Amino acid sequence: MHSASAVALFTGAWRNMGSSPQPAGPGQVRKPPPKRRRLLYEHRVSLYSFLVALPGIAVSGILIWTQPWSTESKVSLSVLVLFVWWILALALHEQAIRPLQTLANVVASLREEDYSFRARGAATDDALGELSIEVNALADLLADQRIRAIEATALLRRVVEEIDAPLFAFDPDRRLKLVNPAGERFLQQASVRLLGRTAEEIGLAECLNAAGESLVALPAHSPNTRWLVRQSKFREKGLPHTLVVLSDVSRALRGEERKAWQRLIRVLGHELNNSLAPIKSIAGSLGARLAQTALSPEERHDFERGLEIIETRSASLNRFLQAYRQLAQMPPPVPRRTALLPVVERVAFLETRLPVAITEGPSVTLMVDPDQIEQMLINLVRNAVEAALEAAPVNGSASSSPHSELSMPKVAMSWMVDNQNVILTIDDNGPGLLNPSNAFVPFYTTKPEGSGIGLALSRQIAEAHDGSIELYNRESERGCRVLVKLPRS
Repeated sequence: MHSASAVALFTGAWRNMGSSPQPAGPGQVRKPPPKRRRLLYEHRVSLYSFLVALPGIAVSGILIWTQPWSTESKVSLSVLVLFVWWILALALHEQAIRPLQTLANVVASLREEDYSFRARGAATDDALGELSIEVNALADLLADQRIRAIEATALLRRVVEEIDAPLFAFDPDRRLKLVNPAGERFLQQASVRLLGRTAEEIGLAECLNAAGESLVALPAHSPNTRWLVRQSKFREKGLPHTLVVLSDVSRALRGEERKAWQRLIRVLGHELNNSLAPIKSIAGSLGARLAQTALSPEERHDFERGLEIIETRSASLNRFLQAYRQLAQMPPPVPRRTALLPVVERVAFLETRLPVAITEGPSVTLMVDPDQIEQMLINLVRNAVEAALEAAPVNGSASSSPHSELSMPKVAMSWMVDNQNVILTIDDNGPGLLNPSNAFVPFYTTKPEGSGIGLALSRQIAEAHDGSIELYNRESERGCRVLVKLPRS
């Protein structure tokens, strides 16, 4: 019974595999050939195992049924032979199919990026074992590549996070796709609020429009800073993206500018000194000879007055040059541990024209040159006091105004501490800055008796301590605010 069904299965499969479509007769529409139905691999293995065992089963049946045994014995032996054949066929099927299923599962796991599965029975002495070895080697290679990719991605992410320069990546629609912590601090917003917004919305359109490496100013984020913009292109999922890196070059530019001013001051000082010394000497000699010369009182008075003016202006010009030489001869700081509060109190005490209010912050000790820091604060407080007095009411006219308390000149100092810096604030209620961009330019001043070196010298001292100074007009109140940042260590 089993043999007949297997033969029928084999015969039908052979007929289906070997049959070909007959040509259409005259006047008939030729139909497309029927699609061949291919036996599954498992069925072919079962069929071939039957065909291999068929001669032995036939010989066994002939030997059994030609023996002078009872019918029950012959049937039992025939069933036993068929049962043994069936068991052997199942074993062959299992040995042929199960390793391939295992390899298919391993390959499917590799496609899903799961590299934990391996094929068993890998050996070099058979074909299936060699296939298992190659599949396992491929799994090991992909796992190693994945680990390397994860490590490289983690390293790249770490490097991007540690870069102190703001870094941004934009897609073709100019939408932000990546920002590092320095970029978050620069824009003063968290990445979750920045990602997906356009360059115009976050104020970086000028950075994308800049060509190559160029200097830009971003007044919306840092009014006193110049940025060097570097752009590069990369692709992600086939789409072109733009990587923008900002570098703060303000300090370097100011350093070069300061060197240029120092060279100019040295040249001018040398030339003017060479001229002032003989002028002053000649004026003194002429004054001495004038006493021995017979002149009318009016003429003597005119000569004496002219010589006095020459001597006075020569001395004033000499003092003027000596003041500017401070910019060219500023010594490097000699840092030592210095408490901030005593320095602030001394500076406030030295100012006698106006009481300076102090709002004490946290107790902090800095590694700075106390003499230079004190001189810097004296310059800044002096400017704040002069600005506040300049805007003060005259001749007590404020006393009759309902806002007289708000009109009184005020200067206040305070400080706070963050993770890296001490931020010292000096506020005044003066008229504010008319031209903030020129505040730190040497020789620039709006005061009749000013020299124009106080703020430039103060910034030079702050930057020599790896700090910074920023000036801007207060938003909620009238006046100017000075922010001095000094590193804690």
